Amino acid sequence: MEIVKFLYLNLVATFTFSLVLAIDPYSEALLSLKSDLVDDGNTLHDWKVPSQQGNSSNSTAQESYACSWTGIKCNKDSTVVTSIDLSMKKLGGVISGKQFNIFTNLVDLNLSYNFISGQLPVEIFNLTSLKSLDISRNNFSGKFPGGISSLQNLLVLDAFSNSFSGPLPAELWLLPNLKVLNLAGSYFSGPIPSEYGSFTSLEFLHLAGNSLSGKIPSELGNLKTVTHMEIGYNIYDGFIPPQLGNMSQIQYLDIAGANLSGPIPKQLSNLTSLQSLFLFRNQLTGSIPSEFSSIKTLTNLDLSDNYLSGSIPESFSELKNLRLLSLMYNEMTGTVPEGIGGLPSLETLLIWNNHFSGSLPQSLGSNSKLKWVDASTNYLVGSIPPDICASGELYKLILFSNKFTGGISPLSDCSSIVRLRLEDNSFSGRIPLRFSHLPDISYVDLSQNNFVGGIPSDISQAYQLRYFNVSHNPRLGGTIPEGIWSLPILQNFSSSSCGISGDLPQFESCKSISVIDLDRNNLSGTIPNSFAKCQDLEKMNLSNNNMTGHIPEELASIPVLSVIDLSNNKLNGPIPEKFGSSSSLQLLNVSFNNITGSIPAGRSFKLMASSAFVGNSELCGAPLKPCPDSIGILGSKGTWRLTRILLLCLGLLVILLGVGFGILYLRRGIRSQWKMVSFAGLPQFTANDVLTSFSDTKTTAEVPSPSPPLVSKAVLPTGITVVVKKIEWEQRSIKVMSEFIIRLGNARHKNLIRLLGLCHNNQLVYLLYDCVPNGNLAERIGRKWDWEAKFRTVVGIASGLRFLHHDCYPAIPHGDLRSSNIVFDENMEPRLAEFGFKHLLKLTKGSSPATTKWETGYNEALKEELTMDVFKFGEMILEILTGGRLTNASATIQNKPRNVLLREIYDENEVSSPSSMQEIKLVFEVAMLCTSSMSNDQPSMEDALKLLSGIKPIEDGRASKEG
Repeated sequence: MEIVKFLYLNLVATFTFSLVLAIDPYSEALLSLKSDLVDDGNTLHDWKVPSQQGNSSNSTAQESYACSWTGIKCNKDSTVVTSIDLSMKKLGGVISGKQFNIFTNLVDLNLSYNFISGQLPVEIFNLTSLKSLDISRNNFSGKFPGGISSLQNLLVLDAFSNSFSGPLPAELWLLPNLKVLNLAGSYFSGPIPSEYGSFTSLEFLHLAGNSLSGKIPSELGNLKTVTHMEIGYNIYDGFIPPQLGNMSQIQYLDIAGANLSGPIPKQLSNLTSLQSLFLFRNQLTGSIPSEFSSIKTLTNLDLSDNYLSGSIPESFSELKNLRLLSLMYNEMTGTVPEGIGGLPSLETLLIWNNHFSGSLPQSLGSNSKLKWVDASTNYLVGSIPPDICASGELYKLILFSNKFTGGISPLSDCSSIVRLRLEDNSFSGRIPLRFSHLPDISYVDLSQNNFVGGIPSDISQAYQLRYFNVSHNPRLGGTIPEGIWSLPILQNFSSSSCGISGDLPQFESCKSISVIDLDRNNLSGTIPNSFAKCQDLEKMNLSNNNMTGHIPEELASIPVLSVIDLSNNKLNGPIPEKFGSSSSLQLLNVSFNNITGSIPAGRSFKLMASSAFVGNSELCGAPLKPCPDSIGILGSKGTWRLTRILLLCLGLLVILLGVGFGILYLRRGIRSQWKMVSFAGLPQFTANDVLTSFSDTKTTAEVPSPSPPLVSKAVLPTGITVVVKKIEWEQRSIKVMSEFIIRLGNARHKNLIRLLGLCHNNQLVYLLYDCVPNGNLAERIGRKWDWEAKFRTVVGIASGLRFLHHDCYPAIPHGDLRSSNIVFDENMEPRLAEFGFKHLLKLTKGSSPATTKWETGYNEALKEELTMDVFKFGEMILEILTGGRLTNASATIQNKPRNVLLREIYDENEVSSPSSMQEIKLVFEVAMLCTSSMSNDQPSMEDALKLLSGIKPIEDGRASKEG
């Protein structure tokens, strides 16, 4: 029996051994690699050995099963694996590297576009036949391992977009055949090794978007074979080495966003093969070398966002291949050379935010296919060049905030135009735009000029129009064209202070409009009931006109309408009671009309200021005088005698109670007198009503005041729950603090937490804030929530900040913008809490630089506070986009390639639709502008909101600053 058992076990072992022998070593190694990887998509489903193997001992070399697997290539005999391509398989995991020793003939290894993490296995450097190693767009981390110099046949090393840290591997220069080196988009630190100037075959060098520091080594000028070099988006010291002018074959040079200073070396003009030069977003000074005109091949020149001075060299007229000239955001002066208009290849001219004077070249557009011109925020005069749209390809013309004059007839038939911004100039004459010939126009701003002749009647044929503003053209006149409200994607229509007369057209179709601003005109007639068709309307301003009739009840049915201003008209009748149940209404201003009856008792009206209702002698109810509805409460005329007796008794009782309380008060001592101040419709409670509302507190005989914590909740007598903040103040600071608190209390916007009132004595002040039910942003950041909700949150925060910065005068900086200070109301609308509170606390200690001069308006300290708000807003956007992963990493983000970050953000938000991806890209670009290390690069909050609303091109994001 023992012999039989022994023979059986021996047979099983022999059979198993033969199976193992039947699996070739390549297949076995790749199956081992597969076991390291996480393949949730089962993309390597065919990586398996057939269940029945034949005996391959008859062949001299065994064919590999792996040769038929996904991503694997072999030699002609299918016996040796020569290529492994696992790119774009959504693979994760950590590679051990033990499998690679067998692949001695491997020529190509591609692991790109995956989620592989951990350290790069050093065993890869045993693949001595390797010519191409692509590990880009993964999450490899740690220091780049040593030993890569053993890959003497390597031509391509692409490690773009990973998480490597530590120094750049200096030994790479020992690879004699290396042509492509891409180490961009990680966290490499320290200087660029000077040895990198010793490559003999290198053609492509990409080190951008790391955390590299130190000086750019002058040895890079020895790279005679390099045609493409990107080393920007790092934090170098010093200047651009003049030796870079020795890179005789360079065609593309990008050192943008690199913290470089000093002048642009004129030696760069020796780069006679150069096609693209990007030096934007540095701190370069001095003038542009006129010698650049010798680079005849130059196609793209971007020197924007620096501190360059001087004028545009006249010799630039020799750059016949120049397509892009971007000098925006510098300190340049002088005129724009007439020769710029003669450049035959010029497509984009960006010179905004400088100090240029004179006129634009009158030949601009007549010699090239001009597509985009932005010369805004300069001191330019004269007229628009007559042939600026001659090529029929101009789609952006941005000239706002200059001193241009004359008409705009060159644009009358500019059928290619998409965005037109001419505001804040002195243009005059009729508006010649023939909208029926402008099929793609989406944004038009002609405000603050001297146009006449009314709005063109064919504007109703501009079917792509989203934004139209002709406000502050006081002699424009005319009427509002019929059909304007029917434009399918129109969002903003602003024509205030234009002298427009006539009736409002009917709103037969009103799909997307959110803002209608028509104040200070001569409009007459009634407000159309058809307004209710504008279901996306948020703001409606018809103030200072001659409107008559009743307020349509239908307005109250618009679900998102928050601001209605009908003040200074001739309206009559009551305020429709239906407004009292509106959940979105923030302000209904009917002051100075002939409105009668009572003000609705809804929650929204309790929080409106009395100034919204004054000037209507027959209007009553809170916050105005009480209505006379309760006069007969004590009985009829026949029982007047009894009523008088009851009143006398009641009066006597009040006197006795008053005497009693007076004695008690004197006995306790007049230590402090409490006062109550209410804002915007908070019922007129006494201080005692409020003080006794504080929960779990007791009043002692010595200190007649409760002592709630710094932040607590209280339920007022009407049942309203409020948040209470306690502050201690001193006699010397009461006046300035009170004035500032009143400013905070009068700030009303749907994206701000309302300050309802304050209760104070000479030692303490309790601030009463609206209480909202749905938590704060910090609690939501780490959770899964859809992109639409995130986008709505970002826009809401921007709206609140824009109001504080631009609608309050002087501006109110938030001062403590962070995710825990963004709260959500019952409609999940974000609201800014704690705005101005940090400054208030500073005032208790003496004074705050940004708050001691509120009466002086805009000052430098205030400007710094507003700039910090913009920066914090940008950081908050990044926090929302990345689920909190990039809370305080703005420096790293600014130095990392944007396509890398966008890919990570798309994955984080799990979006795939083009529209959502476009929105994310837009929001991300706004965040990048807001978190720029140079405050001059940041947009104002007004511009940031316009960008987010899709009504302003991203390129204009920093164009109209305050101050």
